[in-house]
Amino acid sequence: MLLGAMMMSAGMAQHVDEGELAMIYFAPQNKIILLFDYTVEVREAGRFSRYAESMLGVSDAVKDNRVIYQLENVHIGSRTEADTTRVRKIVAESGIDAQLLSINHKGLLEGYNLRPVVTDKKDQPKAEQPTVTTVPQAMPLTDEQLDLPTEEARAEAVAKQIYRIRESRMYLLSGEVEHAPTDGQAMQVMLDQLRAEEKALVSLFVGSTTTRREQKEICLMPGQESQEHILLYFSEENGFTESENLEADSIIVNMTHHRQVYAASNEQAKGKKAKNAPQPSQLIYNLPGSTDVTVTYRERTLGEQSLPIAQLGIDVPLTRDLFTGQKLPVIRIDVSTGNIQSICK
Repeated sequence: MLLGAMMMSAGMAQHVDEGELAMIYFAPQNKIILLFDYTVEVREAGRFSRYAESMLGVSDAVKDNRVIYQLENVHIGSRTEADTTRVRKIVAESGIDAQLLSINHKGLLEGYNLRPVVTDKKDQPKAEQPTVTTVPQAMPLTDEQLDLPTEEARAEAVAKQIYRIRESRMYLLSGEVEHAPTDGQAMQVMLDQLRAEEKALVSLFVGSTTTRREQKEICLMPGQESQEHILLYFSEENGFTESENLEADSIIVNMTHHRQVYAASNEQAKGKKAKNAPQPSQLIYNLPGSTDVTVTYRERTLGEQSLPIAQLGIDVPLTRDLFTGQKLPVIRIDVSTGNIQSICK
């Protein structure tokens, strides 16, 4: 696998000569991932919604079919991939045993001289299922109700049926029914059935509402400079849109970068070399920068997070002395940033 990664990478890097004996790996780069949580509420008017208040005393019935979108919050994270413009190579003369390098399937360095790590296998977390709130569908009208001459007469017949169901439930609970079930479980089954029938018929007047939770993922590649720009637009009528309109408000993302820079000593700044200075090896790690991400909507902060960003960092070589002696170092690299996690010798 390592040989295959080396050959593939060598072909992509112009400064690696064909046939050159070298181990190739890439520097990492991070994309910013924005995962928006929002709800979709579907309202459907009932067949007899115009009579809901006069016949049932319900004033908040759904009168029109409508879809309402509500933006809740955003989760901010990052995703790592190989930066093919930043290729690193280790040649045979470096004194580093290339067989001890650990490179993953993306061509990113995991470490050097790593020992096998035994971990307990855990079940992967299950994706959150959409939350749905709904009202049972209305029962179909009987043939007798359908034969009535007007819609108002049909609504009145259904309203009377609702009141009869309520009376029946009240008589059951008060024990005034002559042949009421004596078994508690049978009584509960009958009450549940009456309640379901009532809800189904009432929905003909009050309508139905279905609410589901959804997510939308946006992937951003940070530029070299800090920036603030309009990401998307969002409205209660249409949800996410890319075009500006009167109903939609802008979702603004602000990225403030903190680049990693070299802290040169006074002697280095003057171009002088310190005596007995350690010699650099060809094994390079990345010291990442960072960015502060803030997402706002309607002047409300949906989310904010500070993230390490590999491509805002600098390359730092390990000292060659680290790889000398009888005992080789164990070096673990954070694959997501290219930074050092630990060095043991």
